[in-house]
Amino acid sequence: MENSLVLLLLLTPFVGFLFNVFFGKKAGKNISGAIGTIAVAVSFVMSIYFFMQLNTTKTPIQIKFLDWIQLGNLKIDLGIVLDQLSLLWLLFVTGIGSLIHLYSISYMHDDENMHKFFAYLNLFIFFMITLVVGSNLLVMFIGWEGVGLCSYLLIGFWHKNQDYNDAAKKAFIMNRIGDLGFLIGIFIIAYNFGTLDYAILKGLILPSNEASSSVMLSIAALCLFIGATGKSAQLPLYTWLPDAMAGPTPVSALIHAATMVTAGIFMITRMNFLFDLTHDVQQIIAIVGAITALVAASIGLLQNDIKKVLAYSTVSQLGLMFLALGMGAYTIAVFHVITHAFFKACLFLGSGSVIHALHGEQDMRKMGGLRKVMPITFATMLISTLAIAGIFPFAGFWSKDEILMVAFEHNKVLWIVGSVASIMTAFYMFRLMYLTFFREFRGTEEQKHHLHESPSLITLPLIILAALATVGGLINLPGSNWLNHFLEPILTTKQEHHALGTQEYTLMAIALTGALIGIILAYTKYIKQGFVPKEDAAISGFSKTIYNKYYVDEFYTSLIVKPLNGLSNFFRTTLEPALGKVVYGFGTVANGIGTQGKKLQTGSIGLYLFAFVIGILAIVSYLFLAQ
Repeated sequence: MENSLVLLLLLTPFVGFLFNVFFGKKAGKNISGAIGTIAVAVSFVMSIYFFMQLNTTKTPIQIKFLDWIQLGNLKIDLGIVLDQLSLLWLLFVTGIGSLIHLYSISYMHDDENMHKFFAYLNLFIFFMITLVVGSNLLVMFIGWEGVGLCSYLLIGFWHKNQDYNDAAKKAFIMNRIGDLGFLIGIFIIAYNFGTLDYAILKGLILPSNEASSSVMLSIAALCLFIGATGKSAQLPLYTWLPDAMAGPTPVSALIHAATMVTAGIFMITRMNFLFDLTHDVQQIIAIVGAITALVAASIGLLQNDIKKVLAYSTVSQLGLMFLALGMGAYTIAVFHVITHAFFKACLFLGSGSVIHALHGEQDMRKMGGLRKVMPITFATMLISTLAIAGIFPFAGFWSKDEILMVAFEHNKVLWIVGSVASIMTAFYMFRLMYLTFFREFRGTEEQKHHLHESPSLITLPLIILAALATVGGLINLPGSNWLNHFLEPILTTKQEHHALGTQEYTLMAIALTGALIGIILAYTKYIKQGFVPKEDAAISGFSKTIYNKYYVDEFYTSLIVKPLNGLSNFFRTTLEPALGKVVYGFGTVANGIGTQGKKLQTGSIGLYLFAFVIGILAIVSYLFLAQ
C-alpha cells in the first residue's frame, strides 16, 4: 500500500504530462489545464500524507525499486527516500506548483499550445520530485538534468521569437557548465567510496579522520558547488536567470520561486556531512553567496522591466541562502528557501497579473496608478514586498534576520555585505511598487481604457501566497525553532538556536532600520519627487554600467563566445578546406596512376607476353644478384 502511494506521489505529474502530450489538444484547453493541475495537486496531497506520517512515526520511508548499476565495487540502487528534508521540499514544490498550474489555466487560456505548456509544467514537476526524493546522487542527477531540459522547453515556449530561443539556449548551455562540475564531483565520490547512496556515504565519511584531510574530498565538494552555482544562479554562472524571463510568467514563478533554482541549496543541504568536513569550500560558498547577493541587488536598482527586477531579486536572495550554507547554517538557508518561495511566487504571479491587464507591457515606466483598478493584485504584492524587504512581522523578516545574525557571528565583513544587499532589496522592491501602482498611469489611452483586475483563477493563488508570505515565518520563530528541530536528523552538526538577547534584538533593529531606510529613499525619489526613470538612450555614466548588468554578458561574449566563433570559422573556412585538399590530393594521385596504368591494358596478347617475359627476367636477375 505504501509503495503504491509513493508511486502515486512520484508518477502522477508524469501521467499528466503523457495525457497532455497525446490527448491534450483533442481534449480542449479546460480539460488539459484541469488534468495538469489535478496531477500536481494529487502529489501535493500525498506529500501532506507522508509528512504527517513522518511527524507521527519519526521514521523516514525508504524504498528500493531495483538494483540498478553494478560495476566492480560500485553498486547503485534505484531507490527513493522520504525523510524530513525531501518531504519539506516536496510540500512547497508541489503546493506552490499546484497554485501556479491553477493560475496558468487563466493566464495561458488564449495560447494555442496550452496543452503543450501544461505538459511541460507537469514534466518539470515530475523531474523536480525525482531530484528531491532520490536516495542517491545519481537519481538526483536524473532529476537535475530533467529540470534543466524542462527549463529549456519552457523558457523558449514562445519559440517564434528568436530572442526567446536564444534565452532558452543560454540557460541550457550555462547549466551544462555547472552540471559538468556536478558530474565530476559524483565521479570522484563514486571512485573513492564505491557508492553514491546518501546514508552509506554519511556512514563512510563521518567516522574517517583521513576523509577530513582528503584533498580529493575538497575537490569533490568544490565540484558539487560548481554544479550548484549553475542551477542556483551564483557568480559566475548567474546570467542565464534574468534572461529566463523570456518564458511565460508562470514559468518564471515556477523556476524562480520553488523549484529549479532551489536545487543547489537542496543538494548542499543533503550533502551537509561532506561540506562540514571541507571548511575551505564552505568559505568559498559564503564569499560567493555574499558577492552574488550584493552584485545582483545593485543591478536590480536600475532595471525597468518588472520581471527583470524580480529576476535579479531572486539571484540576490539565492546569494543570501548560499551565504548561510557557507557558514554551516543549513536550517536557516532552508528557512529562507521556504519563505522566499511564498513571497517570490506571489510577486511573479502578481507581475503576471499586471502584464495580463496591460496586454503584455512589462516596462514599469509605462505603468503607474494601478492600485485603484487592481486592488487585489496590489494588496498581495504589497504584502510580499514587505516580506522580501524584511519588514516585521512578515515571513522574510524572520528568515533574512537569521541569516544576518549568523553572518555577524561568523564574519563581520560578510554581515555588512549581506546587510547592504538587504537595504538595496528594500529600495528596488518598493521602487517597483511605487512605479507600478502609485501616482498617475503613464501608459497609452487604449491601455488605460482596458485596465481591470485579473480573473479569480489568477487572484486566488495570489491571495493564498500572500497569506503564506505573512505567516510563513512562524515555522522557525526564535524560541520555538520548529524547523531546526525538524531537520536535526538530517544534519551532522547541531544547528544554533538563537535565543533573543540584547545582541539579537540589536541586530534585528539594525536590519529593520536598514529596510526602512531603503523604503524611505524609494518613497522620496519616486513618490514625493515623482521621478520616472529615463529612456534607455538617456542613461549615462555609472548608471549605464549598472543598467547594462556591468557588461558581464558582453565580457563573456568577448572572452568566450567570439574566440570560439573565430576558432570555428577558422576550422570551417581554412582548416577544413586544407584537409579536404590533402585528402582529395591522395585521390587525385591514385586516379592519375590508375589512368596511366589503364593505358597498358591494350588487349594485345603480344604486348602482354612481352611484359611477362620482362617480368620473369627481372625476377631471375634479382635472385641471382641477391645471392
